[in-house]
Amino acid sequence: MKTKYKIAVALVAGTAIGGAAIQSIHAQMKPPTYVVVAIRSIKDADAFKTGVMAKASAAAMASGGQFVIRTDKISSLDGTPPVRFVLLQFDSVEKAQAWNKSAAQKEINAVRMKTTDSLSFIVEGIAK
Repeated sequence: MKTKYKIAVALVAGTAIGGAAIQSIHAQMKPPTYVVVAIRSIKDADAFKTGVMAKASAAAMASGGQFVIRTDKISSLDGTPPVRFVLLQFDSVEKAQAWNKSAAQKEINAVRMKTTDSLSFIVEGIAK
């Protein structure tokens, strides 16, 4: 009988330790971070194409970002939608901020602000 109890106790202890380890791993995972850019109107389409659209991919990729959404095909459910919408994903808020502070992105942002009526901001996602 003692052997059966020892095996049962070892099994329960192993399950508890495994569960705690998995919980610890999940707690350490950071949620993704997103940069949202909503362009309400474009004032100078040619300058926007050459100064923003042509350079944005390289700047994002160089900083570890990836485009999730980059479109002008938007259907409104409520209110006036932007004419263009961009959603970039980064591994952390720090990486998104570093991308925004990079020389390449500062140049792109300056052109975007001159050629559009737009806004951009960083939001934290949900860990999966």
